[in-house]
Parts: sequence; C-alpha cells; structure tokens
Amino acid sequence: MSCDTTPTWALSGGNNRATALFLNASPYRAISHPCRPQVQHHREATTILTRGEGQKAVEWRLLTNRVVATLEEAAQLIDWYRCRWEIETLFHVLKNGCRVESLQLGHVRKLELALAIYLVVAWRLAHLTRLGRILPDLPASAVFEQTEWQAAWLLAEKPPPRKMPTLREVIRRIAMLGGFLARKGDGEPGVKTLWQGYTRLSSFVRGVEQMRSIHAL
Repeated sequence: MSCDTTPTWALSGGNNRATALFLNASPYRAISHPCRPQVQHHREATTILTRGEGQKAVEWRLLTNRVVATLEEAAQLIDWYRCRWEIETLFHVLKNGCRVESLQLGHVRKLELALAIYLVVAWRLAHLTRLGRILPDLPASAVFEQTEWQAAWLLAEKPPPRKMPTLREVIRRIAMLGGFLARKGDGEPGVKTLWQGYTRLSSFVRGVEQMRSIHAL
C-alpha cells in the first residue's frame, strides 16, 4: 500500500475547491456472487480524499483493472474517468434536449442522417457548457457570431454591450433565456437552461438573417 499527496489543480484544471489529494492504492478482489461471473484478477482500489478549507472531507473510490504504481498514473486514470461525465452530458442533451428517442422515421438511413445532425447540436451545447467553466474570459467572438451574442441581449430587451463580452457573460445571458436565474449563489448554468435558451436564440437569429436577406433590415 502506498500513500502520496498532490495539489488537486493537477487533476481539475484549477476549478476544484479542494486543496490536497491523498491517495491509497491497494489490491481489491470482487466478492463472488452466483449472479455474476467469478473475478479472477485483482483490481486496484484507488481512494481519493479531498479536503478544502472549512469543508468536510470527501472520500470516494475508483476501481480499475489498470495497475497503479505511482500517483501520476492514478491521476491519469481519474482524468480518464472524468471524461465519462462529458459523455453523459452529451447524451443527456441528445435524448432530452434534441428528443431523438421521439423521432418517428420509417427508414434506418433517415434515422442515421437525423442522428448525425443532432449529434453536432448536442456536442456544441455540451462544449459551450464546458468552455464557459474552464475558459470563462475567452472573447465571445471565439465561439459566437456577432449576431448571436447581440441577440442574447436583444431578446432580454436590453442593449447589447459596446465592448466584446466574455464567453461566460454570453453563456449566462443565453441560459437566462432558458430559465437560469443567475442569483448570487446559483453557480454556473447547466446544460438544460443553456439548450432551452439557445433554442430561442437560434430562432431569433434565423429570423434576423432572413429579414436581412430580403433587405427588410
């Protein structure tokens, strides 16, 4: 059994409130059960204990069939596991936001085409949610067209800012169109309010572009 420590920013990119990480790696054998196959190989049980200032300790375990000999290897496995939540977010948008399970298409080819389009939509929303948290000060122009970010203010009946807003400002404004309250203790918006707000934003932007195309604006 080994024990070591490392700052959690090495795992979380600076967004984790915890200040230290304690690792115990020990062999683990699954308990046999008549309804599941016998496990023949040992698995490493990684125990993570994080302590933030003034916070209660949090402990969780990640079981893996990979050999963990060093703290760096354990940190790599944790980063792999963290990718699972990005995938969960993607399929959450795909199923509940895009409602792909409600599609009533008579041919597999049509279903494949629809999924290809909706996967791009789901990826964009999941990507925006993530970017707004890890790169909040990124200029909005890196992700949005000018018409898009200005529309976020116009739909709220507010004048668009004269200076280029940050990505975080635009994402929060879009999420407010979808029901995000943006109160002091609310944290950052989730993907659900973002997709609801983005639906309104997209319809508005398409309307503006159509009006410009016929020289009505």
